Amino acid sequence: MNISFDIHTHRYPTHPGEVILNCYPDDFHPDANGWYSVGIHPWIIDSGYTGRVETHPLSVLFAEHAQHPRVLAIGEAGVDKLAKAEISLQEEFFKYQARLADDLKKPLIIHAVRSSDSLLRLKRELSPSEAWIIHGFRGKPELAEEYLNHGFYLSLGERYQKAALNRIPLDRLFLETDESPLPIELLYEQVADDRNLSVDMLREVIAYNVSRVFFKS
Repeated sequence: MNISFDIHTHRYPTHPGEVILNCYPDDFHPDANGWYSVGIHPWIIDSGYTGRVETHPLSVLFAEHAQHPRVLAIGEAGVDKLAKAEISLQEEFFKYQARLADDLKKPLIIHAVRSSDSLLRLKRELSPSEAWIIHGFRGKPELAEEYLNHGFYLSLGERYQKAALNRIPLDRLFLETDESPLPIELLYEQVADDRNLSVDMLREVIAYNVSRVFFKS
């Protein structure tokens, strides 16, 4: 396996079949050979919105795009204590997306900022059947273990903590570039070195994870 699969990026890929390009609902223009995730990021939720989540214009557009066959995952959905929208409102949009992810049998990619308590509670409340993946995880080993104990997957970018990486079982690990210009191949090399694996072995492991989480149908 020579592919270093990137499960989450905002940068248009050179090799579309080897990455999942993340899009907001109003910026989704699928290529026939690309793979995508689509979601309502907490940063774009209107602060003070009091209507029904499912009738918000972004939600209507999102629900339409989420069913596209080139969309492999839902997200970024999330809870961010630094975002303008109220936490309660963010959670309502999150639950809407999480439920649709289950309905469509697609994994959920999660944006989490100072919100682990909320996400762990929502995981218990919703009991999802699809994978929940914390993207860009930079936390400490103790937080990694707490997420893992609740069934989450963790996706690492270039700013991960080595001690946390070493707590993650390989079958719960993904890698991503997000907005970083670092080539995904270099991230694979770094992670492989930190885990005392060959790059080829790491590619095989993550390719298997990708196949069973994103391409299971």
